[in-house]
Amino acid sequence: MTVLVLTTVFMLVEFAGGVVANSLALMADAGHMLTDAAAIGLALFAMWIARRPATAEKTFGFLRLEILAALVNGTALFVLAGLIVWDAVGRLAQPPEVRGGLLVTVAAAGFIVNVVAARLLHADHRHSLNVRGAYLHVLGDLLASVGTLAAGGIILATGWTPADPIISMGIAVLILIGAWRLVREAVDILLEAVPKHIPLGKVEQQLTTVPGVSDVHDLHVWTLTSGVVAMSAHAVVGNTASGQHVLRTIHDRMAGLGIHHVTMQLERGDECPTVTVL
Repeated sequence: MTVLVLTTVFMLVEFAGGVVANSLALMADAGHMLTDAAAIGLALFAMWIARRPATAEKTFGFLRLEILAALVNGTALFVLAGLIVWDAVGRLAQPPEVRGGLLVTVAAAGFIVNVVAARLLHADHRHSLNVRGAYLHVLGDLLASVGTLAAGGIILATGWTPADPIISMGIAVLILIGAWRLVREAVDILLEAVPKHIPLGKVEQQLTTVPGVSDVHDLHVWTLTSGVVAMSAHAVVGNTASGQHVLRTIHDRMAGLGIHHVTMQLERGDECPTVTVL
């Protein structure tokens, strides 16, 4: 919440400064801060609603709302970058007058605000894709503040106003890089792809070497939401009487790989399968 308040207040200050200074870099940075505020607000809402309990209709609850929020945030970054480039191209054709001193002053204040916001979000960004989306917004804005400072410095030193739209396009490229990574990861989760940090071959090797297991098939590993990895598979066993021991061993081995939601179906030859869920 602190980051949301900081970002919203300074976004208004920066936009006003961009209008007065006639700086696209400042207005682009303010626009980015607007998406920051929206991203953080959306992240907070998604985190709140994701804690709601599961229902008979939604047996996994609302966990994936965090991933949808991350996808929306990433898409918003793409749109923002496109708008910045569009405006920058027009300004390159007809460079306007820019007040470099005001540009530097506001950009320096924005840099400080973004450093504080990034520090507040840094601790949790590795554990939640949703928080990572908000963190990438803030980090992108931090880099944008650096670029805006550079544009102001160049204008003050040389009077070369095209530095403003050129650096704005550089900011847009940085935004696009972060957006692409965020959207790609969110789409992978929605498509139930195997998490990048869990090799599927390693999972299969751990399962097939469990004493009593002769074969494994229909193996699937996917992410429900950030930090929640699931696995399901069929295992052929020689003796169903040892099924509980096999299941416990499988559970322990999967936990060692970071998989804590395990569903196994034990089968013996062509007999009816025994279904056991952990």
